[in-house]
Amino acid sequence: MTDLHLTLICHRPYLPAALHKALSTADHTVITGLAAARRHYGAPLGPLRPPADGPASSGRWLTLPALDRLVSYDSPAPCTVRCTPPLIAWNRRPPPPVLTPGTAQEAAGRLLAATAHPRLAAALAVVLFTGASFQQLATARPDDYDEAAATLALHDRTLYTDGCAAHPVPGWASVFLRAAACFALLAPGQDQQLLAASGDRPQLLRLAEAYAPLAAARRQSEGAGRRHRVGLARTAGGRPLRRDAGMARKATAAAMNC
Repeated sequence: MTDLHLTLICHRPYLPAALHKALSTADHTVITGLAAARRHYGAPLGPLRPPADGPASSGRWLTLPALDRLVSYDSPAPCTVRCTPPLIAWNRRPPPPVLTPGTAQEAAGRLLAATAHPRLAAALAVVLFTGASFQQLATARPDDYDEAAATLALHDRTLYTDGCAAHPVPGWASVFLRAAACFALLAPGQDQQLLAASGDRPQLLRLAEAYAPLAAARRQSEGAGRRHRVGLARTAGGRPLRRDAGMARKATAAAMNC
């Protein structure tokens, strides 16, 4: 239903009988040996190449203004009956910045690398092109995503934020919403949230922080550079001297004096 390609690694010379029976009803390919696996999957994917229109960000949140409201506490109320709202008019707040093709490519790549959970990935994708709060995300149900029309409806029957409004879904985000809709249909007995359930807020915020790994890597490298610079001193002749080496020499001299 979700078009996911799964790889199962079995550390045995032969498939167990139960696994062989389970795979008999599924379209699959059995690969034996590392060399055959490399030929089947090809060379491993490298890091994402920089987009053609320049770097999308400086190792921080993409389109940060669009994410300011994710942690906001507002009170949009979901509709109790089916609602087909018009496209959002952006009368109550400014629209989030539109992602360039290069930025959208980087956003999709970061989301795919950050989580495999369909609902959380879709929720964060929606935040990028709607600037919605967590409470707004929680109003969406599977039938609020119209794949044919490429729209997503978020509800607010009390007119607290945007009112009930449909948002155009950009092409790069459609794959995340399609997976989330399929994921919701797999558990029909549970609440039918498309993007966010009541207990998803901590996980979504942690995902938001993990979404910009470049910032953490840059901070670590800058911190290492500062530690290296702090650890340097200069002798009277101007030659660089590590402080730990100078302290070791002083300790040795003191021991000799004793």
